[in-house]
Amino acid sequence: MRKLGKQEIEDIAVGAALLGTGGGGDPYIGKLMALQAIEEYGEITLLNVDEVPDDAVVVPSAMMGAPTVMLEKAPSGEEAITAFKNLESYLGKEIFATMPIEAGGLNSMLPLALAARLGLPVVDVDGMGRAFPELQMVTFYLDGISATPMVIADEKGNTSVISTINNVWTERIARAATIEMGGTVMTAIYPMTGKNLKDSGISGILKVEEELGKAIRLAKQNNADPIKEAMKIVGGFELFRGKVADINRKTETGFARGVATFEGINEFKGETLEVSFQNEHLLAQTEQRLLCVTPDLIAVLDAETGLPITTEGIRYGARCVVVGIPCHPKWRTEKGIETVGPKYFGYDVEYVPVEELVKKGETVK
Repeated sequence: MRKLGKQEIEDIAVGAALLGTGGGGDPYIGKLMALQAIEEYGEITLLNVDEVPDDAVVVPSAMMGAPTVMLEKAPSGEEAITAFKNLESYLGKEIFATMPIEAGGLNSMLPLALAARLGLPVVDVDGMGRAFPELQMVTFYLDGISATPMVIADEKGNTSVISTINNVWTERIARAATIEMGGTVMTAIYPMTGKNLKDSGISGILKVEEELGKAIRLAKQNNADPIKEAMKIVGGFELFRGKVADINRKTETGFARGVATFEGINEFKGETLEVSFQNEHLLAQTEQRLLCVTPDLIAVLDAETGLPITTEGIRYGARCVVVGIPCHPKWRTEKGIETVGPKYFGYDVEYVPVEELVKKGETVK
């Protein structure tokens, strides 16, 4: 157990946005919400997963919807509290703690802000080790844990309790409701026990996010390469350097979908990279080479600062570095690939681990 203060929040926000692979909500909005909550209610208690009793109830808090919508509809924080309290009432049990469902700018910060306001601890665990666009894309689903009952709440005061036959149906029904409620909602989802967390969660995610953010911050202060320092922590690879030549982005069916095109610079001059995304970056390839593919992580970083750029933040002319990071081993199982591999998203490529692509020389770093 330890306390999280303002500097920890600043570092976690940067690391979470990097692991969020372009998605997970606006990191700036999420950071401000968490910092304000700490200012008003004090530091946040962070628990290791082994400090949670086996029979305790833990509920993740998260945003659902298209990140692009948040540019015009920022959450107030009340939506998250409403969803959380309604689910606690529905369960008829006291909730022991909250946690992030994924790594992401907002979705790693939202549980911290909620915890500060409600006086609850946060557990250092999540269900992805990165961000994915759909509700069933968590390690809890791989182990048969139900996403429901769940509650969604919007900024107007609308709430809905959802109970479904399986987690794929949870995604379909909740996504349709989210679109009707304005494109984004706050959720309280995957209520589970401490034992569930220990068996199925990805432990230590907030610690890794904090280490990433700290490494980038200190590298800039010490005139070191922030991208290289960050990649040391996660075993990642620099895949491409280029400037944004085109961005084709639209919001449809509750997701931000599109393709970002990069013209190579330096040793990559003459090559063109396309990064395809659905909230999160899912596929990076040139005309000749597959560089990285889901479920491995693809992040777009500012070439000068090393700071992560979200899918809604990619701008024409920006100079960027695209990196690839190996995913958690749970995603490389047969069910993991079936759930979040390239075929699920409609890409006609086979999954190859990023380190194998690098080793084969299909990427140059």
